Amino acid sequence: MPDLADGESIEMKGSGAKPYVLKNVGGVYSCTCPAWRNQSVGIERRTCKHLRKLRGEAAEEARLGSALPAKPVSATADGEEAAGPPLLLAETWDSAADLSGWWMSEKLDGVRAYWDGKQFLSRLGNLFHAPDWFVEGLPEMPLDGELWIARKAFQRTVGVVRRQDKTDLWKGVKFLVFDAPGIKDRFERRFEFVTETFARKKSLFADVHAHERCRNLEHLRKELARIEALGGEGLMLREPGSAYEIGRSMTLLKVKTFREAEATVIGHQGGAGKHKGRLGALLVRLADGTEFAVGTGFSDKQREAPPMIGSTITFRYQELSEAGVPRFPSFVRVRVDAKPAPTVATPPPVKEKGRTVVSASPSPASKGKRYFEFVEGKSSKFWEVSVSGNDVTTRWGRIGSDGQSKTKTFADAAKAQAEADKLIEEKTEKGYVEK
Repeated sequence: MPDLADGESIEMKGSGAKPYVLKNVGGVYSCTCPAWRNQSVGIERRTCKHLRKLRGEAAEEARLGSALPAKPVSATADGEEAAGPPLLLAETWDSAADLSGWWMSEKLDGVRAYWDGKQFLSRLGNLFHAPDWFVEGLPEMPLDGELWIARKAFQRTVGVVRRQDKTDLWKGVKFLVFDAPGIKDRFERRFEFVTETFARKKSLFADVHAHERCRNLEHLRKELARIEALGGEGLMLREPGSAYEIGRSMTLLKVKTFREAEATVIGHQGGAGKHKGRLGALLVRLADGTEFAVGTGFSDKQREAPPMIGSTITFRYQELSEAGVPRFPSFVRVRVDAKPAPTVATPPPVKEKGRTVVSASPSPASKGKRYFEFVEGKSSKFWEVSVSGNDVTTRWGRIGSDGQSKTKTFADAAKAQAEADKLIEEKTEKGYVEK
């Protein structure tokens, strides 16, 4: 039977006027027909009569049959059902609780993975197609850990583990284990089992994630500063003697440093729900031209009388995305000692799906093009995105060709930039590398 190599596509005549396009991207097969598009399962689990006709029933059955289990169902801490394996999930440290004596480890910026004794499952219950040589030597009982390449390599890790072709790219991945859910005992006993298991069975691609006792607050802060200076995300703290609970638990806490920065207010976005008729979010701009919205941290009084357009605010955020946009921004205060930025006449409010958006300054010129390439096997493709005001333009095709382009217009510059950031994240997750 004919098949598609990674990155290849083919047209097939269907019932519609235009032929359907069948593709293979990293082992994920797709078709533009309605039967494939309208399925309510993950894209890696879909098929249709056109794919079966092209690849053959046996090939599709082998790809989608018994190898892909139904998503397990577990109970969360509040009793609701949730898809995915029975994982312990962390809460955020409130900066007040005394964590002396807790078990401390680096918070890895990888992909959470649950080894059920036979295969890796994501938090949502999707299968990770690890090669046989990668899982060789892992015990036939559940392990909780992270698929990890390196610090600041999250997108690269995602691009590898989401593929379905069991690629050799997995040779750069490690499975770092930090718990054994199958051991019904306190954390110390579970971690002892993990340590003993990997001391007995050496694995090239799996290891125990290091933990140490937190002595006091000063020790925690020094370790947090050390990890973040190396490019790490932060710390995880585990309560001594704690059980492995399903769902979110205060026995597992994540600790990160929130950074502060300043931005200029360029607009007010009307609220919805309980904030209807007052401020929903501030539209702000950084000194480098990056625009985004700040929607949390305001008091009721500040939502009634928000910071004026042109004023400078201080906001707190966790980290920058790969596109340079602050993640989880929260309003802190107005800089009263800062000179207001010049503004132009405020245009009339724009109604947008029940919300009012007022922008007080023209959108900046294009922030420049971002260019990405995907080269693997026979596949050699490029993808490019640029933002100019409210417009997002994408261009794509084979490397060396002019490719195709498309421009989409949004309600405001902030939404246009948000769309570009989302597209960039999607492409990097698929293995595209920025040049």
